[in-house]
Amino acid sequence: MARVIYISVLVFLVDQASKYWILNGLRLQDIGIYEVFPPFLVFKMAWNQGVNFGLLAGFDARWILVGVSLAIVLGIFIWVSRAPMNSLSKLCAGLLIGGALGNVIDRVLYGAVVDFLNMSCCGVSNPFAFNIADVAIFVGALGLVFFAPSGQSDDDGPVL
Repeated sequence: MARVIYISVLVFLVDQASKYWILNGLRLQDIGIYEVFPPFLVFKMAWNQGVNFGLLAGFDARWILVGVSLAIVLGIFIWVSRAPMNSLSKLCAGLLIGGALGNVIDRVLYGAVVDFLNMSCCGVSNPFAFNIADVAIFVGALGLVFFAPSGQSDDDGPVL
């Protein structure tokens, strides 16, 4: 369980530090766009009041999304604490929890999630922005789907 907490805290801190730098160092909300390595990496300021790709952005769903996110975090935390988990599952759970909490803090502090990463390639222009928490949530959720606990923990040794 300690590994999940450690990874969650690390993801949360990296996410919040990146957003702090974007808002207070680079002041991206004032300049709008900062081309890092165009078109592959561009910082493009976006305040996401909805969920993925801005879905539900037209509704005032801030506190509903905070509640749903916290319920998911709690559910995953309880699941991880009860089910035997291998190292990969613990990593994925930590990524998902840390990312979700990073976006929850944004919603509480700013009323929206701070999105700023924009990546395009090969003539395809991506209109959407995302953040480090979004990447952690995506990788963590996908990892839990593919590497769900098999009933054996790394600490248990082989099951015969």
